[in-house]
Amino acid sequence: MHYSHNQENYDKLWDKIKNIRVTMMTTLDEENCLRSRPMYTQQTEFSGDIWFFSKEHSAKIHDVKKDKHVNLSYVNAEDNTYVSVTGNAEIVYDRQKIDEFWDPSLKIWFPEGKDDPELCLIRVIADQAEYWDTKSGTMIYLIGKAMSNLTGEEYVTAENEKLNFSNKQ
Repeated sequence: MHYSHNQENYDKLWDKIKNIRVTMMTTLDEENCLRSRPMYTQQTEFSGDIWFFSKEHSAKIHDVKKDKHVNLSYVNAEDNTYVSVTGNAEIVYDRQKIDEFWDPSLKIWFPEGKDDPELCLIRVIADQAEYWDTKSGTMIYLIGKAMSNLTGEEYVTAENEKLNFSNKQ
């Protein structure tokens, strides 16, 4: 596994997740159990924060207020790309941000629209991310693994990298 910490990490992460709109957001609930639910990523570019819409009085908001640590799991099975993002979440009530990210298709989940007084944003400030990108399909993997077993040579199955966005070392 390769560890890196620089501005290019934002671009690397965004390149992996920009076409995966739905993520599983995991929070810690009031009974200290992990709870995951699908969330729709809002923005079209990335600079360290990942944004989601929510209703103010929802379980996920309650969870974030109790414990800000979250995990986001992105999966693109067609491309064999898997990304895990850890970070800290905060609740944002900024109407300008709501206007910036609002899309009329969101009325499916928020029928009152962007002026709904219950509407808020969850901002996840990415701390770390790790991705696995196999670049090949299952059949190629199986053939490569079989050849590795026959020849004794290591078969590299995926690109794996851990990206650090915080000042922690």
